[in-house]
Amino acid sequence: MKKMETIEIGPFEFHDKIPLKKGFAKKKIRVVPHAIARYGSFINKNVILMPSYINIGAYIGSGTLVDTWATIGSCAQIGKNVHISGGVGVGGVLEPIQSEPVIIEDNCFIGSRCIIVEGVRVKKEAVLGAGVILTGSTKIIDVSGKKKKYYNQEIPERSVVIPGTYQKKFPAGNFSIPCALIIGKRKASTNKKTTLNQALREFNIST
Repeated sequence: MKKMETIEIGPFEFHDKIPLKKGFAKKKIRVVPHAIARYGSFINKNVILMPSYINIGAYIGSGTLVDTWATIGSCAQIGKNVHISGGVGVGGVLEPIQSEPVIIEDNCFIGSRCIIVEGVRVKKEAVLGAGVILTGSTKIIDVSGKKKKYYNQEIPERSVVIPGTYQKKFPAGNFSIPCALIIGKRKASTNKKTTLNQALREFNIST
C-alpha cells in the first residue's frame, strides 16, 4: 500500500517502501557498517551485527552475534547468545511462502556457510559445523550410536552436526545426496571453541 521512496544516507541511496531501523545505541546494539536491519525486525539488547542483513519480521535474541555476510530471513527466530558465523543463510517465510519460520534456539553455534531454511528448528545449544545444509527434506541422521536414528526438520538439543552424504538411486544411476549427520553431543571441548567469541567481547576485543 505504501509508495516507493528514496532514502539517502551519506553517499548511499536506497529505494524502498519501508525505512531502515534506527535507535541502536539505546539498546546497546553494535552495528558494523554495512549491516542493515529492516524496519519491522526485532533486535534485542547487546546484539552484535557485523556486515549482515536482517529482514522484516525477524527476531534476534539478546547477546547474539550475526557475523559477516550472514542473512537472517523474514520472520526467522534467533534465540539468545547464538553465534551465527560468516556467510550463514537463514531462510525466511515470504519468498517462496513458507508455513513455518526457521527457529534457532538459545546458545546455538551455527558454523560458517550453513544454510537453514523451510521451517527447520535447531534446538538449544546445538552446534552445526561449517557447511551444514538443512531444508524441509534434508535427512537428519544420528550416527552417534550403534543404530541410525532419523529426525524430521529438527536438530535435537546439544547435538553436534556435520555435513554428510548418502547414496540414492535414480534412473540415470546412483548419486550422493547431502544430509546432516549428528555425530554426538556438545561437551567441554566443544564449549571451549564456541565460547571464544564471548571471551573476546568481555575483553572488548573487536571481532
